[in-house]
Amino acid sequence: MEKIGILTGGGDCPGLNPVIRAVVRKSFLEGYEVVGIKNGWKGLIENDTLPLNLAAVSGILPKGGTILGTSRTNPFKKEEDLRNAKENFKKMGLYALVAVGGEDTLGVASKLVKEGIANIVGVPKTIDNDLSATDYTFGFDTALNIATECIDRLHTTAESHHRIIVAEVMGRHAGWIAVEAGIAGGADVVLIPEVPIDIEEVCAIIKKRHARGKTFSIVVVAEGAQFGDKGMITQEQKLDSFGHVRLGGIGEALGVEIEKRTGYETRVSVLGHIQRGGTPTAFDRVLGTRLGVKAVELIKNRKFGKMVALQGVKIIDVPLEEAVRELKTVDMELYDIAKVFFG
Repeated sequence: MEKIGILTGGGDCPGLNPVIRAVVRKSFLEGYEVVGIKNGWKGLIENDTLPLNLAAVSGILPKGGTILGTSRTNPFKKEEDLRNAKENFKKMGLYALVAVGGEDTLGVASKLVKEGIANIVGVPKTIDNDLSATDYTFGFDTALNIATECIDRLHTTAESHHRIIVAEVMGRHAGWIAVEAGIAGGADVVLIPEVPIDIEEVCAIIKKRHARGKTFSIVVVAEGAQFGDKGMITQEQKLDSFGHVRLGGIGEALGVEIEKRTGYETRVSVLGHIQRGGTPTAFDRVLGTRLGVKAVELIKNRKFGKMVALQGVKIIDVPLEEAVRELKTVDMELYDIAKVFFG
């Protein structure tokens, strides 16, 4: 019986367990054995696995996170790690590997295809919705709904206390969560990484609202938004294995400037990892399930070096290399719609 491995890398998000479940159930029907590789690429480097049968995935559909664990390990950082990953692929007796992750995880998968582990299929996962070649990544819809609910709740306290409230949401290089949650939650200003912040314009919008009798405002800002000559604001300069700094603090910096320039009492709410947690929405459960089933179909048909993707209402496959070539940033037509409601 041929064996399929599956790993989940990068940040966790709702919808990972539905993908794992779908891969196991479809593999069972097709006659494949499935092994779970723990903690992303780290598990492949360290040969850390667990068997995945029907019992192992029973009941995991509504659970957030991933039963396999995850990490931001990059096997290309050290020659020894890359060598171990290749050797362990053979030791595990894998016929194929399903790599579930975002830009970094699938970037590694694309490189490994060229390095000799050819039988890889990718599944796109990120709450940032910033992967090219797919209309949506699973995890985004859940994060969007959580952010929207939080903005709804902030409205009530902002209005009651006549305050400006800045809501900082996730989004390193792409502001999909910020712009869509901003539209859905009725934000008065939305700030995204794709458009440098003009603090004078932000304050002018808020003052204009007050001039027409609105005594509160909601400002939504993505964590990666560029703040004047400071650029992205980071918590620390230490880089992870993929060269990323830890972001955080843009909301606080923005809140200070708004209060100083307008004189209006301002509070800041950082949503942080709340956006990643909890049970996946029905959309993400269905999308994750469809992507997982399609991944096994690609393996059955020996279509390797591919990523499964949603385009329109169809699940298709695209070359892994194409999927990670560039980030999918916010469509400016969508941002223009958000701007209609500024102020």
